[in-house]
Amino acid sequence: MNETTSLPAPSNAQTLSRIIPQPMLSKRAKAAIVVRLLINEGADIPLEELPAELQALLTQQMGSMRVVDRVTLASVVAEFTEALESIGLSFPGGIAGALDALEGRISRETAARLRKEAGVRAAGDPWKRLRASSEQELQNIIACESTEVAAVLLSKLDVPVAAGLLGRLSGPEARRITYAVSLTSDVTPDAVDRIGLSLAAQLDQQKVPAFDTGAAERLGAILNSSSTPTRDDVMTGLEETDQALAHAVRKTIFTFGNIAARIVPRDIPRVLREMDGAALITAMAGAEAAGFAASRDFILENMSGRMADQLREDEAEAGKIKPSDADEAMSAIVAVIRDMENRGDLVFVQPEDEEEEG
Repeated sequence: MNETTSLPAPSNAQTLSRIIPQPMLSKRAKAAIVVRLLINEGADIPLEELPAELQALLTQQMGSMRVVDRVTLASVVAEFTEALESIGLSFPGGIAGALDALEGRISRETAARLRKEAGVRAAGDPWKRLRASSEQELQNIIACESTEVAAVLLSKLDVPVAAGLLGRLSGPEARRITYAVSLTSDVTPDAVDRIGLSLAAQLDQQKVPAFDTGAAERLGAILNSSSTPTRDDVMTGLEETDQALAHAVRKTIFTFGNIAARIVPRDIPRVLREMDGAALITAMAGAEAAGFAASRDFILENMSGRMADQLREDEAEAGKIKPSDADEAMSAIVAVIRDMENRGDLVFVQPEDEEEEG
């Protein structure tokens, strides 16, 4: 008779030990498990955005752990998933994160004041803000810094931005900085971080302009909507006071008289399709008396012959036009043209700079 040897059935205690997660895992250990799992799955986790202290604690925790069984892993993942699903809304950490989230939604003056009061950052990377700065802002920083600091800044920027910034510098300055880049190999990460903090702080010290455009652009926009007598009077006075500003303003102004010089002939038919017919007849009839015969002739020359003949007949029937009516009609036509330009449906021919020519 054969005897069969059977293994003893596992006790309840042994069974429970297989299915119950490891007890008393700390939150730090659970975080290390989740991070390790995500890294194994190929996730890109921006751990560098954590404060340095938390990065160190996470590294130390991962270094102290060895093996985690599947049951414990599943339990930690389930807890982590449940915690994520219970979140209804999250906010950026600290003032720096809040300012980044509100970028463009609060005034630049308020943002600059808050950054200055709270420090450049409570968390995060100062280089992220520097990379988002304009080339002009970065050039202003370089002008105030040593060659070595400028080399670090250039090295931390995205390649296209760094190339554009280098092109704005003078030849000797660009050569000095590019040579200094070759000497940055031994710069420590801590030093780079301190340099980033210092440079980002300079952005807060720069004056925030009250207007988005320059004085010439603002004056040009105002004068574009003014009557011809008012515009001529203001420009005459500006010529006497500040010729450089007057020259810059003239380059931003577009009036009925600029049509011949600033619009490409092939665009005239498209412009005419958007114009009010009555306003066009009034403007054309009053153009010569206003001194804008060249623009009138330019329009007639670049439309179909049949339309040009009809418009000439309409002008003759209109008779003598009051200057105020002609000016109003011309302003309406200019408004249509500028609207087309703002929409991107029309590109102005840029006026030649007489100073550069001379």
